Amino acid sequence: MRKLFLLLILPLVAFAGCVTKNDDSPRRLELLFLGHESDHHNSEQLAGILSREYFKAGINITYTTNPNVLAGEDLDRYDGLVLYANYDSITAGQEKGLLDFVRSGKGFIPLHCASWCFRNSAEVVALMGGQFKSHEGGSFSAEIILPDHPAMEGVDAFTTEWDETYVHDKISDEITVLMERVEGDHREPYTWVRDYGEGRVFYTAFGHDERTFRNPGFLQLVKSGILWAVGDEAKARLEQFALAQPEYESGKMPNYERRDPPPLYQHALSPEESMSLIQVPAGFELELFAAEPDIINPIAMAWDERGRLWVIETKDYPNTVIEKPGVGDDRIKICEDTDGDGRADKFTIFADSLNIPTSLVFANGGLIVSQAPYFLFLKDTDGDDRADVRKILFDGWNTWDTHAGPSNLKYALDNKIWGTVGYCGFEGNINGRPMKFDRGLYNFLPDGTEFELLAPTTNNTWGLGFSEEFDVFLSTANNEHSDHYAIPNRLYDLADLDERGIEKIDGHYGMHVVTKNLRQVDVHGGFTAAAGHNLYTARAFPKEYWNRIAFVCEPTGRIIHQAILEHDGSGFQEKDGWNFAASADEWFGPVHAEVGPDGALWVLDWYNFVIQHNPTPEGFGTGKGNAYIDSLREYTRGRIYRMSYKDAPDYDPVKLDRDNPDQLARTLTNDNMFWRITAQRLLVETGNKEVAGKLYDLARNHDLDETGNNPSALHALWTLHGLGLMDGSDREALDVAVEALKHPAPGVRKAAIQVLPKTGETRDAVLAAGLLNDADMRVRLSAILALAEMPSSPEGGEALNAAARVPQNTADKWVSHALRIATSVNRNGFTGASQRGDGPVINEEDIDQVIQLKTIVNQMKYDKEHLRLKAGSTVKIVFSNPDHMQHNLLILAPGSLQKVGAAADELATNPKAGEKDYIPQLPEVLFATPLVDPQESYELVFRVPETPGDYPFVCTFPGHWQLMKGVIQVE
Repeated sequence: MRKLFLLLILPLVAFAGCVTKNDDSPRRLELLFLGHESDHHNSEQLAGILSREYFKAGINITYTTNPNVLAGEDLDRYDGLVLYANYDSITAGQEKGLLDFVRSGKGFIPLHCASWCFRNSAEVVALMGGQFKSHEGGSFSAEIILPDHPAMEGVDAFTTEWDETYVHDKISDEITVLMERVEGDHREPYTWVRDYGEGRVFYTAFGHDERTFRNPGFLQLVKSGILWAVGDEAKARLEQFALAQPEYESGKMPNYERRDPPPLYQHALSPEESMSLIQVPAGFELELFAAEPDIINPIAMAWDERGRLWVIETKDYPNTVIEKPGVGDDRIKICEDTDGDGRADKFTIFADSLNIPTSLVFANGGLIVSQAPYFLFLKDTDGDDRADVRKILFDGWNTWDTHAGPSNLKYALDNKIWGTVGYCGFEGNINGRPMKFDRGLYNFLPDGTEFELLAPTTNNTWGLGFSEEFDVFLSTANNEHSDHYAIPNRLYDLADLDERGIEKIDGHYGMHVVTKNLRQVDVHGGFTAAAGHNLYTARAFPKEYWNRIAFVCEPTGRIIHQAILEHDGSGFQEKDGWNFAASADEWFGPVHAEVGPDGALWVLDWYNFVIQHNPTPEGFGTGKGNAYIDSLREYTRGRIYRMSYKDAPDYDPVKLDRDNPDQLARTLTNDNMFWRITAQRLLVETGNKEVAGKLYDLARNHDLDETGNNPSALHALWTLHGLGLMDGSDREALDVAVEALKHPAPGVRKAAIQVLPKTGETRDAVLAAGLLNDADMRVRLSAILALAEMPSSPEGGEALNAAARVPQNTADKWVSHALRIATSVNRNGFTGASQRGDGPVINEEDIDQVIQLKTIVNQMKYDKEHLRLKAGSTVKIVFSNPDHMQHNLLILAPGSLQKVGAAADELATNPKAGEKDYIPQLPEVLFATPLVDPQESYELVFRVPETPGDYPFVCTFPGHWQLMKGVIQVE
């Protein structure tokens, strides 16, 4: 399996602490771990094990697989460098960086295979103290030669289950041997140390794979070696740092993982204590903006045009569902820092008596709030920061499960409000039109009109984000933490195509947690509660973040993940950027992370020991919100953090005036997308078309920023569209947009296509600009989709037919879909029916038995756990899935459940597992359905084996097989 996690070039890579260069204050220890992309000598696994093992002792491990970090200027942010990899050679710049780093007084900790790295540099080989020569393998121990050396503090001799028996050569005279492997008459140096300039080197040859990685003796050896290697000053800073020591006790709590012994209950920590157990990138700072009692149970946030933070607090979540409007314990609070010390000191309740609001967005001088069953519009008309207008935009959002309703309301570049909804869905009437749907992405105009379901998702959906070029991303629960949205339902409907315009793009399975006490319902070790997918769209962080890294909260893992988004034709692929923040405090619950007005990342910490919602575990009751009832749920705490880059340029606070169009137009050039989109919104809301000339100038500007974009031109086009100047009433506006079809920035070309009216004139302009052959596949996609909604012409038909013969287009998923849509609409063939397998075709009279088998909603169970079938008969199982997530059905050979389950767990870690329907390719899998989407069914027809016995059946969606299973008794 080829690993897809990131070869990071960031100074932040995984997650580090609040350290700056030459910082002598007490703090956590910072280690950079340089690994490689290989399952042989699995550096990712070792880094994860060491992170979880050492984190509560105050040791941060930042992981990368890019040796260029050795030549980076931020290397000296770290106290030590761990090397566990197979790199043949080292460049001159990397060599200098490594040697200077150690020589300056830092620690170098090469482990095991590191002694075969960088063999082209005699000085680096000497730095390590020796070079690997050969090995056999087996179970062995090593004799401690210098037990009193400080690098051996707490270390006892240990025996490996199995490891490689290294033999070295080129052993330096500068080393001090601490341990020797004894094999007959041979005594091989196996652990040693040396000084290098002001720095120290610790090496051990132990550590081929997990059998040694998890050995307590090995873990203590490496820890002691690290604490010695980083030097006395770094160790003293750690010892002076106040690390929280959480208290634990037994308590009644879910044990979905069936751990023995069951998990313990951790007592809550103060904000300051909790912060000592939160890791952020090296060179970044963690600051507390607000905490209880001023903030409790924060679930969503947004900033107004004055830069003030507005937060939803919901004590009623999850089970206090109140059917009477205007009643509830929840509220929206304005949080302000009036004295500039970085802490909120003024709190104003904008609206109260709410009941489980989940999201808020500014629009039309007020707020739109999602609060199932309603979308509310709240507004302050007298200037006292209290809502005195409260009206319902529309209702129909179902309330029977409070973690599956609408969320993530955002004002988008197209001047519409976008949002997501989970499996609770919607059933009601919007603007006189009945609608019913669940699990999806939608948008509407700020006045509540033109509501459109854009595309369905596969399960509960809690994440939505936009790039600076208006690429759209989502995250869902249950092993789908990064999705890309490309084509709306309405265009598929034009061509009667059964396709879905959202694609799972995440390139990895696992989270990288620093807690040993992970508690999850399913997708164990993976993303089971991904919330948010907000990109970094400012310029206060290092360049590697800009318009490229998205922040995905995962409260069950106590992390904020970094999703690296890379272009893949007209779509994207996500790569593993490890984490931006991670905690071993079992209450830390990041639920919303977003770039603020100052360019920092702001985080809402739900701060609750209980994150899980359902299914209801044995021994617990179910509440009105469909969450299990648990006395450990907390309703008095919450924190808001600001995570900033210490070398960021100073932030000059901005306050926008909706009545100052010149200021708003200038703000479209701000380097923070928050201010650009806010200025755009205010210009559109005020409807002042006198600013058009300034917008024309911005759209005609052809400068490119360091990301290859021109954000101000893009916003100018969408602002013109929002002002109604693209409807044909303003010739110059149309001319500006037509000119922009040839703009050097792909994002601007794409925007120009999207803002122009769907007319024959636009069609001809798109064709004349050659956009069906654009170098950027996203622009091609937009052009083809636009043609599908424009009047047809012979020239358009010819261009589409020519595009359909280009291999690059037909190989691209979204462009090929768009061509099928556009050619179908233009009646030039190429309609291509969607193919979906429905099992073998047989005559109904040949079927001996038909069985109805269903999933049980919210329980990860089949409605039947025992079936009796006749050997050799022909059976049809009609497998229906009324649940809210995907499931499959596998029928296995007798006695193979554990083997297939283990294979399913392994398969789940493959980013392409979904394409395989999570079905292990084993002979023990006798019959199987594909993944069956919610509310869908599949007919599985098979001949029952001739051999009597007990044949297990099971669902192999990640984390399900241990709970969702049954037995077929063949007689």
